[in-house]
Amino acid sequence: MKRVSDRRWRPGETVLERFHRPDGSIGQVHPLRVLEDDGRVLLAWLPAGTPIVGSRLADGRLMRDAPLDQRFRIPRVPVPDSWHGASTLRRIPEDEWSSVWWFFDLEGRFKNWYVNLEIPLGRTPGAVDRIDGVLDVVVEPDGSWRWDDEDEAEAAIEVGRLTLEQFDRLRAEGERIGALAERGAYPFDGTDTDFRPDPGWPAPELPAELSPRSGEGSAPARR
Repeated sequence: MKRVSDRRWRPGETVLERFHRPDGSIGQVHPLRVLEDDGRVLLAWLPAGTPIVGSRLADGRLMRDAPLDQRFRIPRVPVPDSWHGASTLRRIPEDEWSSVWWFFDLEGRFKNWYVNLEIPLGRTPGAVDRIDGVLDVVVEPDGSWRWDDEDEAEAAIEVGRLTLEQFDRLRAEGERIGALAERGAYPFDGTDTDFRPDPGWPAPELPAELSPRSGEGSAPARR
């Protein structure tokens, strides 16, 4: 049976998407504008330029700037950041090990889908909580698809960031997503590729206790 939460959000509300680490600490936090929510599937919007809580390695480097064998060994720290490069419409189901992100360029044109493979942790009063599964799937408009970050997933397993059992389930979820893409089945059937946010919508905001206090980082939108 598909799980339905008794915690639902109304259109227009801001909800946080929080990415937990396996040790229980919270890494990145993304504020989202709610479009629809039925208690199981949240559909929400994150426009480019929105302030987020990002993360860096404790030595100040971005993760991508560190050699692969160091990326999951050096502790990470939260930093003020912003989401840029692409706006995203996100479908986040409570009972699936993935969320689907529609990527739109800065002119609002649909680019592709990015499927973030994740471990769902449920909902709290103002947030949907997930563990990033490292391994991801990219789906192009023609339905072709490919794995992304396979090398990082292997490195994460080596240091215990992911277990083999979690990785197997994440990979199975990726295969399921790929099969949907090949068939052109929802959400890869063109639904919402013409989405346009209401120009009068305010950007989603972080709560005051999480708002950046100084400067901005340069975390790119994940691809």
